[in-house]
Amino acid sequence: MRIGAHVRDDDPLTAAAERDAEIVQFFLSDPQGWKTPKPHPQAEQLRDGEVAVFIHAPYVINVASLNNRIRIPSRKAVGQHAKAAASVGAQGLIVHGGHVTKDDDPAEGVANWRKLFERQAAEGGFEVPILIENTAGGANAMARRFDALARLWDAVGEFDVGFCLDTCHAHSAGEDLLDVVDRVRAITGRIDLVHLNDSRDGFGSSRDRHANIGSGTIDPDLLVAVCSNAAAPVVVETPAEGQAADIAFLRERCSAAS
Repeated sequence: MRIGAHVRDDDPLTAAAERDAEIVQFFLSDPQGWKTPKPHPQAEQLRDGEVAVFIHAPYVINVASLNNRIRIPSRKAVGQHAKAAASVGAQGLIVHGGHVTKDDDPAEGVANWRKLFERQAAEGGFEVPILIENTAGGANAMARRFDALARLWDAVGEFDVGFCLDTCHAHSAGEDLLDVVDRVRAITGRIDLVHLNDSRDGFGSSRDRHANIGSGTIDPDLLVAVCSNAAAPVVVETPAEGQAADIAFLRERCSAAS
């Protein structure tokens, strides 16, 4: 099991060394914008190095949206970021499941996800695996509650899309972490990456506010159990000042549990 962190974009390798991280995750452009990613200055070192790389897509992307002014640029941005992720040797591009508005039919959002993969498959597929991530809130979210996730996976699972499990998001969405790994695998058949985060807010709060392990509302033993049972790469997206301690804690406890 490899454990790492979401780090600053400009110098991920130094950040990895500071945290004793075996994985780095970072953005390739403004997470709140639509700009096309530029070549990363450490691309060659990242491709050739021993630190595993994952790229997180911008938060503004919403493939499910029924609004053409959001959905069409979202599809374009997924392709652009997948290409840029490949240039740094990334093992996957994490994309939030997205949502439709309260007056929309969630089935149409699911159909939009399927269209993304159908169209890309006709062009040879994405350059790196796309990992859909569960989200914390939104009544009409595609991947918040696991009954919705199951409907989404029925539509896209055949395209070998991957899944990223976020513990803070699941907790805030009201999904029990005690058996979360088994329940996700029953739906998707896979967990490709774990975002191992404590939560500042309570169970079912629908709030996405990460905390360092042991400083939030999730029992650290539950987080260790997810880390151990998932048997997947782990990235902490916790506040930077505590990431080294989070990684050390998980590495020690998960090694002892294995």
